[in-house]
Amino acid sequence: MDSRERILTTLAHKEPDRVPYDLASMQCTGIHIRAYRRLCGYLGIDPEPIEFADVYQQVVRPCERLLDRLGVDTRGLYPLTSHNSRITPADAGDYWEHVDAWGFTQRMPKDNGLWWSQVGSPLDGLTVTAEQIAGHTWPTPADPRMITGLRDQALTYRAQGKIVVLKGLCAGLFEMAQRLRGMENILCDLAADPGAACLVLDRILELKKQFWAMALPTLADVVDIVAEADDYGTQQSQLISHEMFRAIFRPRLRDLIVFIRRLLDRARPSGEQRYVFFHSCGNIRPFLADFIDMGIDIINPVHITAQGMDPYELKRDFGRHVTFWGGGVETQNVFPYGTPRQVAENVRRNLEALMPGGGYVFNTIHNIQADVPPENIVAMWEALREYGRY
Repeated sequence: MDSRERILTTLAHKEPDRVPYDLASMQCTGIHIRAYRRLCGYLGIDPEPIEFADVYQQVVRPCERLLDRLGVDTRGLYPLTSHNSRITPADAGDYWEHVDAWGFTQRMPKDNGLWWSQVGSPLDGLTVTAEQIAGHTWPTPADPRMITGLRDQALTYRAQGKIVVLKGLCAGLFEMAQRLRGMENILCDLAADPGAACLVLDRILELKKQFWAMALPTLADVVDIVAEADDYGTQQSQLISHEMFRAIFRPRLRDLIVFIRRLLDRARPSGEQRYVFFHSCGNIRPFLADFIDMGIDIINPVHITAQGMDPYELKRDFGRHVTFWGGGVETQNVFPYGTPRQVAENVRRNLEALMPGGGYVFNTIHNIQADVPPENIVAMWEALREYGRY
């Protein structure tokens, strides 16, 4: 099978020749620049020039030489957003500082900084009003320059037999609301002033719709998967109750996904399926049935070390209805600190749980971070090749 056949087979919940492998088709399935440079050096590959998939996470877009060497089945399209545009940081003493298109103040330490962190929210304060929301300077998601060149990229990737993934405008509704208001404020809004919280959420939802309404008429016929996201889980439970999710977030997420699917259906060639990918970290088990019901096809990153996210149980209970994308290696302890043998054994166990019957694409649990040694990355890849055959 070529890459397209391999992934389309597993998305149809059938077993391909081997488990498909994704690296860096999205900013949540990628690799930190430091780990990338070391891996390329270990494999004798020139990593230059460096292109960022997400400058704030310091996640790169790997060169074709590395992607081909590892037999990666996916290719990603990255619209030009605040996360991958070139920035000119200001000197803030011990930090570099930048204010992005959303008004978020970002900082990275000058001394051994690994990534940028948000330190300022433009709608911070005990309360927020409709006037403040309307008066904020928002990005322009309908600007067609955001997707300049992406159609030609997609056609090139399809000619190579790859699956093409298109990422969206920004993080999810809940996550962007946290960034705009500050986490404490939006959580208080949701509990004490849900009307104000919904004003913020609805503005983000409208911007997301504007982006997809601009991008998909041009790209829907040449992409296979579109990516959305929202983080609801923690290591133990969830950031909000299931009741609050169903009352406030589920209707808006369903609205967004229905909107995307309508645009996809209008433009896709007859008989070709398009898929909706959804990234949500942590313990999201209570929400999985809702995700499936609202039309999500793919769940990532499959945070199998979080409470309630046992891979065998996830596969048993939801594997017929959704494709799991990720969960291939435990990235908090085993991947950065284990031996290559421990990494390989961890990969073997996770494949044993998630690959039967198809409906599985291999990736790490979120991005490969800066402290992962190249020997462990290669051990993961070799274990996938050895144990990921049907």
